[in-house]
Amino acid sequence: MTDDSVASALRTTVAAAIASAGGWLPFDRFMALALYAPGLGYYAGDRRKFGAMPQSGSDFVTAPEMSPLFGATLAASVAEALENTGTTEVWEFGAGSGALAEQLLNALGDRVTRYVVVELSASLRERQQARLAAFGERVCWVDALPQSIEAVVVGNEVLDAMPVQLLVRTGGVWHERGVARREGAFVWQDRPTPLRPPLEVPGGHDYLTEIHPQAIAFTATLAAALKKGAAFFIDYGFPEAEYWHPQRATGTLVCHQGHRTDHDPLVDVGAKDITAHVDFTGIALAAQNAGLNVLGYASQGRFLLNSGLAPRLEAASLVDRAMALRLVNEHEMGELFKVLAFCAGEPWEALGFTAGDRTHTL
Repeated sequence: MTDDSVASALRTTVAAAIASAGGWLPFDRFMALALYAPGLGYYAGDRRKFGAMPQSGSDFVTAPEMSPLFGATLAASVAEALENTGTTEVWEFGAGSGALAEQLLNALGDRVTRYVVVELSASLRERQQARLAAFGERVCWVDALPQSIEAVVVGNEVLDAMPVQLLVRTGGVWHERGVARREGAFVWQDRPTPLRPPLEVPGGHDYLTEIHPQAIAFTATLAAALKKGAAFFIDYGFPEAEYWHPQRATGTLVCHQGHRTDHDPLVDVGAKDITAHVDFTGIALAAQNAGLNVLGYASQGRFLLNSGLAPRLEAASLVDRAMALRLVNEHEMGELFKVLAFCAGEPWEALGFTAGDRTHTL
């Protein structure tokens, strides 16, 4: 199928879902179709998504594509977690291009007996399999969680891609924002709702935001399955006091296409990524309620420096050093991105959080 025919088929699929739902589709269901509809959604297609430059045909760059030092440095904290939990497997959710898996496998060597990738996208899985073929049977793929896991889990930019519900306060009244059809186009439509953000948002001004039931449910399910091991999630987001600050009145939903951002997910459906920032407090509470302990919460920049990035920078070329510094610079990825880690069982003083731990802000 051509890009145009895929886009047309996806629009037809979404339109049918809206019609079958009575003319109004909650945004989380729209987002799920736009990103994950089998064979049609953004992550189901063959178009290249990850890359450092728009000339590659990609839409955005993630830390492993930016610098191999990301995975090499993260590996120090993963190795520590493997040792402290007595596990030998690494599980990665949403492995993207396979770059992080490759970096971790190279750095960890024989300490990892099996590397399991949980990947829903058949297209991405094919690319990962080609990239990781040299590691043979040590790497395998699954598309669902088992009831029990004993491993160190890694998720880089996976939580932000989980569908969110939109809430909007207009004239002091809360509504859920969904999607309808009008004259052949997708349009916003709001309906009164009992749903509320986890925190009361002071003031009576109009306010648009997101809530994250799918990411929280995923975390609870994973936490219940993690009988032995640890988990590291790296993503952009905030603790709840910052997320639902009165001044954050337009929400965090954003689209990525050709290394540009926009705020209209209703156009070019299926041709661009749709994400929202992570509610790290909600994620932490879901994990704790399911029995895990928080190891730490820190900015990505601080976490990587704690994990030994500085000596790796000294040994890197000038070009590699410049790219890796984007991972820690506060005006780039270093401050916006955070690392939140958990463990099953007794926590330890984890390497990545020895300085700059912000768990108290959650």
